Amino acid sequence: MKFIVNLLILVFAIHATSMAQTTTRVVCDDTCKTESGATAVKGDGFAVVSPVGRGTVKMIEMAPRLNSLDGKTIAIVGGSFMARTTHPELKRLFERHYPTCRIILLDEIGSAGVYPAPGVTRRSKEEFQERLRSMRVDAVISGNCGCGLCTPKEVGSCIAAEYIGIPAVAIAAPTFTEQVFYTSTNNGVPAPRVAEYPGAFAAHTTDELIKNTHEVLFPQIVKALTTPITDEELARSAKGNKGDIRDDIFYGTLQEVNNHFQEMNWSDGLPIVPPTFEKVSEFLRYTDMKWDETVAVLPVAHRNTTVWHVAVNGVMAGCKPEYMPILIAMTKAIGAPSFRRTLASTHAWVPYSWLNGPMARQLGIDCGQGEINEEANVAIGRFMSLALMNLAGYYIKQNRMGTFGYPLPWCLVEDEIACREVGWKPYHARLGFNINDNTITTSSTLLWGNNMAPSTTNPQKIMELLAWDITERCQFALGSGKQFTYRTILLTKPIAKNLATKYRTPYALEQDLIRTARRSLNERVFANYYANPGSNPEERHPIRNWRGHITRTEGASMTPTPVWYDTPEPQMMTIPAMKEEMTAFIITGDSSRNKVQTMPGGGFETVCIELPRNWDKLMQEKGYRPISEYYIK
Repeated sequence: MKFIVNLLILVFAIHATSMAQTTTRVVCDDTCKTESGATAVKGDGFAVVSPVGRGTVKMIEMAPRLNSLDGKTIAIVGGSFMARTTHPELKRLFERHYPTCRIILLDEIGSAGVYPAPGVTRRSKEEFQERLRSMRVDAVISGNCGCGLCTPKEVGSCIAAEYIGIPAVAIAAPTFTEQVFYTSTNNGVPAPRVAEYPGAFAAHTTDELIKNTHEVLFPQIVKALTTPITDEELARSAKGNKGDIRDDIFYGTLQEVNNHFQEMNWSDGLPIVPPTFEKVSEFLRYTDMKWDETVAVLPVAHRNTTVWHVAVNGVMAGCKPEYMPILIAMTKAIGAPSFRRTLASTHAWVPYSWLNGPMARQLGIDCGQGEINEEANVAIGRFMSLALMNLAGYYIKQNRMGTFGYPLPWCLVEDEIACREVGWKPYHARLGFNINDNTITTSSTLLWGNNMAPSTTNPQKIMELLAWDITERCQFALGSGKQFTYRTILLTKPIAKNLATKYRTPYALEQDLIRTARRSLNERVFANYYANPGSNPEERHPIRNWRGHITRTEGASMTPTPVWYDTPEPQMMTIPAMKEEMTAFIITGDSSRNKVQTMPGGGFETVCIELPRNWDKLMQEKGYRPISEYYIK
């Protein structure tokens, strides 16, 4: 981290020196209007522009809250985090205090799931809303929100209800109340209501859950459904989308600009390069897209991200203008569900990217020893950090809920010269791209470091070590989550070369790994039972029943005992840990070291990097060699 901070300060100082000479664009007294209508200020400070895209979702007009709960039909939905205990108890409380009301539980009505992005139709939402209408529901209670992925799912039922004029309230643990608000306002509900549970649901006994439902939750729920929405609540979600996106929004010294961006939640806490009109305009030369052209409408905030906004965040990150085509492609990839699905989780998937194609070699973006700490790689990784905040709307403690936080994103490059020497196609070529196409792939991981160094050159034994590594590094919570996970496997050139003596393609290696990478059924049952990421199975099932459940649903069978288990038994019950098309093999890193790094995480999204028509001319002006010199035949 210290290296990154020092590097960013160095990059910033270089940018700041050049920018201080160009802060004013027109000769004037104290202030004047620029060509965009923005105000330039004469002096030693910086006039900066906003890095945040404009929201595209309009706020709905919420229905009045209920005058009374007497005689009303109330749906209590959701099934996360001990809901099997809290929800029936809520039903009993309502029936005791409001004898004329009617209570519908989850099993009777279902739920809406995560509220879909604008323009996306989701059958579960429409069916849920239709059931609410047909069953004449007057209010909805949804919960329990206790993790980064379950909160959007449970809040989706509240949002769906509010959209058809039915008051709703979500039940959430303390650190997830902000996520309830943010998820709701991003989807057009300006004043969401939440009942806060005092602590972690799954860490409480049944008696504690019932006590807190009586004393803490029930009074809040009644108040949330019957108290009118205030102007203060509505004002909290008010958003300003006025003016030209190129207008200057702040003027100040270097320190003042950094302080302001931090206060506005536009920075990740490290120093930024002030995004002035001139500096942003320089980035626009490196794309054929127009400055106001939409690159993507990015969830979760559903912001309209233009070329201008991409350039602003590129400046802030310390990127060079010639990285602009990479940044545009990365922005498109960030919006893909396969990439962003895990980003809110408390398990803290860390996003990262890797590059393929001649452009990375032309620009000197590193693929060797220490690559993610090189200046270009650091800057591109920093862009992802800022883009997730300012363009997509992901914020720590609001909707990125990592329990212990997140390392900064990083950028890798596949060593395609090594791929040629090994005899394997690079990753993007295996997907069907031309070998000299430029691409960026985004992914996420729960692990970084703790790599494995085989002491053998035998490809069979290296494969077995890999299989063991894969079964050991399951997705999250001791591998108690989903059975199969996406993963990226980083291989240095010496390891790939040894493997290639037996496996002519990564696909052949993957097939052998699928057959070999099997996990003990006992390990899987123990982890999934006692470290279940959601509710506690102990409340409903003895462990022997859970073993039967895992056996049936995950394809357990009697197989030869994997070589890494120290047991005389020739066979054991195992489950598969891999399946096709969920693993990316990348040759990268120190070409003088025999290392493998397995990174389980989220899915992949690969986007082609589009170069402007005058790329060679622009590169010649910058002193780069022509890109054709970096092609691989």
